[in-house]
Amino acid sequence: MVELIQSLFDNYWQEFLLIASAHLLAVASPGPDFAIVMRQSLIFGRRPAIVTSIGIGLAILVHVAIALVGVGALIKSTPWLFTSIKIAGALYLGYIGLQAIRAQKSSPNSKQNDKPSQQQMPLSKAFRQGFMTNVLNPKATLFFFSLFTSIISTSTPIKIQLVYGIWMAFATAAWFVSLSFLLSQQKVRGFFANYGYWIDRILGAFLIGLAIMLLFAKID
Repeated sequence: MVELIQSLFDNYWQEFLLIASAHLLAVASPGPDFAIVMRQSLIFGRRPAIVTSIGIGLAILVHVAIALVGVGALIKSTPWLFTSIKIAGALYLGYIGLQAIRAQKSSPNSKQNDKPSQQQMPLSKAFRQGFMTNVLNPKATLFFFSLFTSIISTSTPIKIQLVYGIWMAFATAAWFVSLSFLLSQQKVRGFFANYGYWIDRILGAFLIGLAIMLLFAKID
C-alpha cells in the first residue's frame, strides 16, 4: 500500500490533481445530492444528514466500478439503457420530492431537537436515500466515465485508478458531511425551525424540478 501511494505521488500526481479538481467542482455544484443533504440537515438533523452523506460517498464507488469495467461506455452508447436509468432516477427523486411537499406544520408542543428528528428519519432510510439518489443519477455515471476515459491515461495502472476512485468517494462523503455539520447547527436549524415545513416543501419542489430536468437529459 505504501508503494502504491509512493507511486501515485511520484508518477501520477499531475493526473491526480486534474481528477481531484474536476471532481471537486462537480461535487460543489448544486444538484440532487446537495438538495438531499440540505433537506436532511434542516429537517431531520445532523445524524441522518451525515449518514446520507456517507451513502452518497459509497455510491461514488459504484460509478467508479462502472467506469472501470466499461459499463459506462455501454450506457453512453445504448439510448434505451440510459433512458431506463434516468427514468428510474427521476421517479426516485420525484417520490422523495412529493413526500417533502406533503410536509405538515409541526404541532406547537413539538420540539426541534435531534431525538424526534431521528425518530422521523431512521438512519437506514437516510443512508438509502443518499445512496440511491446518487446511484440512480445517470449524469453521475457519465461524468465518471468521462473522467476515466478523457483525463486518465490508458497506461495508468488499475490500482492507481482505484486509488482515484477511493479518494473521490472519500472527498464526496467529506464534503457533504461538512455541509451536514454546517446546516445542522442549532443556530441554523433554529432560524428555520418555525418554517421547517415550508423549507421541506420548497426543497421537495426543487427535487421534483431536478427529476423533470433529469428526464430530459441527453447523452453528450
